Amino acid sequence: MRVIPIVPETRDEWHIASLVVHTLPHRVDAVADQVATLPGAEIHAVAALGKLVVTLEAPGSGPILDTIAAIQRIDGVINAALVYQCADTLESMNEELPDVDRPQGLH
Repeated sequence: MRVIPIVPETRDEWHIASLVVHTLPHRVDAVADQVATLPGAEIHAVAALGKLVVTLEAPGSGPILDTIAAIQRIDGVINAALVYQCADTLESMNEELPDVDRPQGLH
């Protein structure tokens, strides 16, 4: 059996994840209200047919997974599907990048 060491999370990195949350259509607004109260969660879109686009931000993968688990336990949630996760150092995440290929003011 292969053993993979678990490296403790550090405070000098930041994680950003995006998910699509599928809900029962009649519960989509109630689910959105509850997701909006979770630390680091932001809702970007809500579809009346029962879909939410959500991003999560946290100082490690553990808190991201804990928040996804909390979303999955909300009454009316069918599934919370992780679409993307990015992890980098806080220094890199806070680095301001110039828009060298775009005219000033166009973003």
